[in-house]
Amino acid sequence: MEYISKTIGSSALDGIFELPPTLRNKQVQVIVLPVEDTPKQPKPQKRPLGFAKGAEVPDSFFEPLSEEDLQAWGL
Repeated sequence: MEYISKTIGSSALDGIFELPPTLRNKQVQVIVLPVEDTPKQPKPQKRPLGFAKGAEVPDSFFEPLSEEDLQAWGL
C-alpha cells in the first residue's frame, strides 16, 4: 500500500479539521493513506437529440412574439 508521511506545523491543518488543544502550535506528522479505490467516471458522451431528427428551426421562430402572445404569457 502506498502512503505519504510528512511533518508539518499544526497550523497548516486549520480549516481542515478541529485539532485538540494539546496538538495546537506543535509539529505534527501527517500520514495519508488510501481508503478505497474509486473508479474513474467516464466523460459523458454528447448525444444527438433523437426526437428532432431532420427537423429544422424556421426563421420565423426567432421573430418577436405578437402582442397577443406576449399577453397570453403574462409579459
